Amino acid sequence: MIDLRAFVFLDSLQPQLASYVASTAGGYLPVQGQASLWTEIAPGIAINRVTDVAQKATKVQPAVQVVERAYGLLEVHAFDQGTVLEAGRRILGFLEREETDRLQPRIVTSQMITSLSDYQAMIINRFRKGSMILGGQTLYILEVHPAAYAVLAANEAEKASPVTLVEVNSFGAFGRLYLGGTEAHIREAARAAEGALRSVEGRENPEGSETQL
Repeated sequence: MIDLRAFVFLDSLQPQLASYVASTAGGYLPVQGQASLWTEIAPGIAINRVTDVAQKATKVQPAVQVVERAYGLLEVHAFDQGTVLEAGRRILGFLEREETDRLQPRIVTSQMITSLSDYQAMIINRFRKGSMILGGQTLYILEVHPAAYAVLAANEAEKASPVTLVEVNSFGAFGRLYLGGTEAHIREAARAAEGALRSVEGRENPEGSETQL
């Protein structure tokens, strides 16, 4: 039995998120404006079969394939939205699931730190893979379950506000997003990110479900 944990369609990759994925992924690199599909399942090893189905059925290109013991993650993209949507239909058919069989996103942490100190900015910049955050800016941290939904939050935040994408982690037990900017821009981005997560239809996601396969 393969569990559909997350299923995320992005109609248009925003510039920073596309560049972030391109700089960290091991597969075919996406560019801004492409449509993108992120699928998270359990157990992780089954993601190899999911990738096989999408590749043989369509001309999507995979950027991310993560195989963990518990969870597996796949990202595929293309300029044509229809091609990406068809890949999604083929994946759901293979899993014998509907899109709404995915888990709903659960926001675990949402916090803002205003007037970030220079020293804390330095610590964050040491582990970040995106752009740097500067002292004096506002830091936004979002933690979401399942992890793949972090990319939805990142993309919608970037659509809504001119913030800086500092870090996004889309696999593992939880997804995490770090954004930087002015307080006003961060508040605008947070509303968009959290609103997008709350609009996703799916199975109830109770606390503690991160330990279940």
